[in-house]
Amino acid sequence: MKTLVILGSTGSIGTQALDVIRHVPGVELTGLSGFSNMALLAEQANEFTPPYLAVPSDEKRTELMGMLHYSPTVFVGDDGLIELVTVPMAILLVAIVGTAALSPMVEAIPRVPHIAIANKEVLVAAGGIIMEMVKEHGTTLIPVDSEHSALFQCLEAVQFNPNAIKHVTLTASGGPFFGRDASTFSSITPKDALKHPNWDMGAKISIDSATMMNKGLEVIEAHHLFGLDFDDIHVVVHPKSIVHALLETVDGAILAHMGRPDMRYPIQYALTYPDRVPTPFKQAPLTQLSDLAFFEPNRTAFPLLDLAIECGKKGGVYPVVFNAANEVAVQQFLMENCSFLDIHAIIVRFLNQFSNRHVHTIDDIIALDQEVKMTPMLS
Repeated sequence: MKTLVILGSTGSIGTQALDVIRHVPGVELTGLSGFSNMALLAEQANEFTPPYLAVPSDEKRTELMGMLHYSPTVFVGDDGLIELVTVPMAILLVAIVGTAALSPMVEAIPRVPHIAIANKEVLVAAGGIIMEMVKEHGTTLIPVDSEHSALFQCLEAVQFNPNAIKHVTLTASGGPFFGRDASTFSSITPKDALKHPNWDMGAKISIDSATMMNKGLEVIEAHHLFGLDFDDIHVVVHPKSIVHALLETVDGAILAHMGRPDMRYPIQYALTYPDRVPTPFKQAPLTQLSDLAFFEPNRTAFPLLDLAIECGKKGGVYPVVFNAANEVAVQQFLMENCSFLDIHAIIVRFLNQFSNRHVHTIDDIIALDQEVKMTPMLS
């Protein structure tokens, strides 16, 4: 029996991970964390009765305790997340959005043998440092993102041999605005941007998909996870989201990972790796996985894709500021304080403002990330 802690159990990935645990034997839940939805966290906790929980504040703790049918240990605040990742466990699933997961990841890597990561921002902001720690401590780090899980499995087929790889390709759905006239983007509302055509995701990642920022972050993530050169990571738009990643070998073979868009497949793979166990989630027949089409991204209409890759190539302060500024801009857009087009403009202004900074350690990255998020948006 493998023991598991989930950071972010009330979000999209966390709830689907619990669905996997319900149907796949061999995993015992040790801990959960939630942020705002205490009713859902209480429901999950009462079902699985993990001995440890974590919440963001004393107020949330009081709210949660009033709904629990048992008496777990409840950790509180940022320190509570740190305490949660230090309890004994075999697997940690990191499903918290944003750089809030950075400190828990740093604490977990020396302690937890198997980490499943569904957070892009940690590797975007601190990929070099994180992967060096993973290597130093011999941690098994398995991506949960559908594209990176797919790419991981394609790379397994060539035994991760860099000499066998010509290039890899990440697919993008194109989001809700694929093919839309860019001259109409100024009228896009948050409600429009949240309507992802294929995936059921949280608000932040849905907006990142709509701007294609998400795919730029994934390129940076793939660079760090797999040690691939940026120029060897390609992006194509694949609206059906059936093929999740491809790998072209030096001798001309193209390996593809495909399946219907269901996050429970990569979640199960990440939790059971290196084993493959039967899944109750039925795959679609091949006749429904057909009429595949691939397109070049519209890089003019979606400039954040190339801006992300440019910041990833520059490294240092750039991906830290880029990622933090995007979190600010997306939040402002969701609150209807700026337009869809303003997201790119806000990020560029923050990059210009903070480009002369330097980061060398995790503490530097956390401090700069918080400074960017606390800085009023420039007019």
